[in-house]
Amino acid sequence: MSKVFSKIILSTGFLIAGVSFGIWGARQFDSSQDLSTPFSENYSIPVLDSNPRRELDRIEDHRNFNFIAAAVEKVGPAVVRINASREVVQEDFFGGMQPSQGRQETGTGSGFIIQEDGLIITNAHVIENSSTVTVSLRDGQFFEGEVLGIDQMTDLAVVKIDASNLPVVTLGKSEDLVTGEWAIAIGNPLGLDNTVTAGIISALGRSSNEIGVPDKRVRFIQTDAAINPGNSGGPLLNIEGEVIGINTAIKANAQGLGFAIPIETAQRISQQLASKGKAEHPYLGIQMVTLNANTFTNYDFPVPEEYQNKQGVLIIRVIPDSPAERGGFQAGDLITEIEQQTIIQTVDVQEQVDKSNIGEPLSVTVYRNNEIVVVEVIPGQFPE
Repeated sequence: MSKVFSKIILSTGFLIAGVSFGIWGARQFDSSQDLSTPFSENYSIPVLDSNPRRELDRIEDHRNFNFIAAAVEKVGPAVVRINASREVVQEDFFGGMQPSQGRQETGTGSGFIIQEDGLIITNAHVIENSSTVTVSLRDGQFFEGEVLGIDQMTDLAVVKIDASNLPVVTLGKSEDLVTGEWAIAIGNPLGLDNTVTAGIISALGRSSNEIGVPDKRVRFIQTDAAINPGNSGGPLLNIEGEVIGINTAIKANAQGLGFAIPIETAQRISQQLASKGKAEHPYLGIQMVTLNANTFTNYDFPVPEEYQNKQGVLIIRVIPDSPAERGGFQAGDLITEIEQQTIIQTVDVQEQVDKSNIGEPLSVTVYRNNEIVVVEVIPGQFPE
């Protein structure tokens, strides 16, 4: 009898200890508690619910509500599903391409609302060549979408739906990101709506060549947060629930590698698409390579010997009748600065040119014939 009684006492002790531990775990997440003062001064026993099961559920709910859940709760209502329908085309008897009557293919992607009146950002490849675009919200609302503009060079597009008082996202800054910090992705991968994945920022400033899309003019954010087909166009968030990028690409044959367009690029391009229906891309008209040891051996262009210990971007060709030719650039010029920003590799040139304005002078510092020369060039519109 004494053994049974001892087991009862021991079990009761464990139960009390377990509940106490749960209460202490919940208290640790109480942001109102001043942790700078001793425990005995600011801790008070919480009032327990009379129903033990309900009280344990309350404690567990509080314990599991982390920064990811908070970010999703903040942004989730503004993330949308985009369905696009395209008419299938096929080769006719004469070798031309003709619509296949009655046959359509559909695709699914993601997007997010940036204005209460229904302005949505997504990827260009989600909706390009579509005959119809529909948008569904998390709360079940369903709308026909109007495509205001598509920009293939940045893989961005803007869609408008006829609505008001819609939930919107908060935009952050990708330029403040640090490799290794948390990243959260929301979207509709593989048709599974409102899917959330989390990881870290794996790298910053990935060039389009590095990830296998050389026709794009973007410096990508790399993340290991799972991004699958259907995530395209959805937001990448920081721990504050702010949008820092647009999920856009998965590198072929890779595990755990996803890429996002920085939100600053998305803002700039989306404003142009919404107001003009197209994006303007400043253009100089040069062919260039990053100056390094390989430049001296892998190119037929004669690299001056005085460049051996220098860094910058080497111009190997100036396009005839281009802004660069009119501005006075020469093959063999070594670009070292643009608008007083140091240039080390070709993506630096691309970034600075993208930030410039068409028709306004751009100051470029080059090294030429052992002299420093400042060239004033006026960027033009990228040729179609």
